[in-house]
Amino acid sequence: MTADEWTMRDRVRAVMAGETPDRLPFIDRMEIWYKSHRAAGTLPPEYASLSLDEAHAQAGMGRQKFSIPYALKLHGVEMRIFFENEEIYRCTDPEDPYFPAQYAPVQVPTDKAGKSRVEYHTPVGRVSVSYEYAESMMHLGGVDPYLTAHLIQAPADYKTVFYILERAEFVPRYEAFAAEEKALGGNGFLVPCIHRIPFQQALLEYLGEMALFKALYDDRSRLEDLIRLLDEQMEMMLMQLAASPFGFIEFGDNLDGMMTNPNLFKTYCLPHYQKYAEILHAAGKKMGSHTDGNLKPLVDLIPESGLDVCESFSPAPLTECTFEEAFAKWENGPLIWGGIPCILLEERTARADFEAFVSRFLQTVGDRPIIVGVGDMVLDNDLIERVRYVADAVAVH
Repeated sequence: MTADEWTMRDRVRAVMAGETPDRLPFIDRMEIWYKSHRAAGTLPPEYASLSLDEAHAQAGMGRQKFSIPYALKLHGVEMRIFFENEEIYRCTDPEDPYFPAQYAPVQVPTDKAGKSRVEYHTPVGRVSVSYEYAESMMHLGGVDPYLTAHLIQAPADYKTVFYILERAEFVPRYEAFAAEEKALGGNGFLVPCIHRIPFQQALLEYLGEMALFKALYDDRSRLEDLIRLLDEQMEMMLMQLAASPFGFIEFGDNLDGMMTNPNLFKTYCLPHYQKYAEILHAAGKKMGSHTDGNLKPLVDLIPESGLDVCESFSPAPLTECTFEEAFAKWENGPLIWGGIPCILLEERTARADFEAFVSRFLQTVGDRPIIVGVGDMVLDNDLIERVRYVADAVAVH
């Protein structure tokens, strides 16, 4: 393949496969930057007439995008969605792409401020999740609404949740994923993103932080039953995805070692990661996780997980973990996707400090494989010319 033939997608695939592309890939997300400036009428002149895909190309950064290549058909469930207490959707046996998060068949509204509630009615009870989309979020252009009430709010809710999980059916949506990937083009990489691992689901979706830590002391047996059911569901989904056309599968974990501390990680995460890695590796797949939090407490444990890729790695000064520390300790894996903290793209970071970081970063990388990205993403107050600076530096590295 000649230099002119390489696309950003080719580079990502090559690095994941342990091959050497013409240069390192630089790819990440900048929807918030683009949509917020477009809404405010503050896009720089050279970007004003461009689509999001074209803006990525103009900035020299490939476009990373997440997509869920399946849904869960919730048998015996009636889903109802309310916005400001007015019912806007109702369906029996719905196909829900990311139960119980807000990726419902009818998306929780993000085009107007207000409160939403998603209810799941079953023969054994009702559970719900609630969201708020604040006026102050409108300029960010469709960012996910804020979760205000988790699925399990009382002990009786476990029974209803177990009923739903035990009857959920995996429904592949591979053709829709392929069409979305084709539309994204060669400058993009569509990530097949699946549910979080069971503990992270329990922590971030089913209970919430305070309720989960309380359950660890007061209701551990029922909590562990939930984690067991989520693990069984995850195994089922991975066995299906092992036969899929995707070479890479990523958990949407949002892993952070300050919340999922080393003891919890060893007990509730490490065994699951290792089991899932066996399933996917046996099928020739790579396994990744969205790890955008502070990984310093877990930096020594992550290489034991079987993860092939830590995507959206966000080092110091955004978190406590330096790039150099993780890069040295993960010499034999996992592969880092990220490494440029978004805070350095802001005007408040001195230009000299930003350029020094980029220089030191690339010197540390040397000849080792990495997918360069902005952790966690390019935000509305980041400077697009600094994105272009990183792109040019990576291109000549």
